Amino acid sequence: MNLVKFHGDAEKELIAAAAYYENQKPTLGRRFLISIQDAINRVLINPELYPIVDSNVRRCLVRTFPFGIIFREFHDQIVILAIMHLHRDPHYWKKRQ
Repeated sequence: MNLVKFHGDAEKELIAAAAYYENQKPTLGRRFLISIQDAINRVLINPELYPIVDSNVRRCLVRTFPFGIIFREFHDQIVILAIMHLHRDPHYWKKRQ
């Protein structure tokens, strides 16, 4: 079983996005977090299913919300580099590699 590790900035993005959605409508932040967890679960099942966006970095789209999970797969862990809003500069996370 793979371990999931968040880059510090990815964790901050996750918290900020969940807070934003929760402020928009009660329970929407929780629904966002559930969608993120669903995407992470899909990555854990088959990380190679998702397209490569740079070198050995892949992207999994989140259902319902305009976000993608940018991650790198290692032998025993998945490192999440970004919880990326899809309308943001698509390369901003590259300095995190």
